Amino acid sequence: MMNGFLTYENLEVWMEARKLVSQIYGVSKEFPKEELYGLTNQIRRAAVSVPSNIAEGCGRNTTKDKLHFFYISRGSLFELETQMFVALDLNYISEDDKVNLKAQIELCKKLLNGFINYNKSKLQTKA
Repeated sequence: MMNGFLTYENLEVWMEARKLVSQIYGVSKEFPKEELYGLTNQIRRAAVSVPSNIAEGCGRNTTKDKLHFFYISRGSLFELETQMFVALDLNYISEDDKVNLKAQIELCKKLLNGFINYNKSKLQTKA
């Protein structure tokens, strides 16, 4: 905690989400140039949304506000997962890329769900 705000930089979920962003940027740089404003942009925006919304949630004052952004982050993980399958279907990524990305997405989901549940329990103890 720093000045009453949760310090997101030390959160494992935020660190793993940053790793996911790097992975996505790595594989998407090989996408066809005509996808620059299509799937490439979309998949990168979804990836960046994950750690960004975790950070934004940590900067909010109430647990309810924090949870709102953590849920947006979780939604972005599902969006990203779908875009990964689309990239696989279009042969923009390999099966190995899919396996590696899927594992990192699942790790982020697991960590984020735990973080959400932890914050939800804080709401219940206040009631």
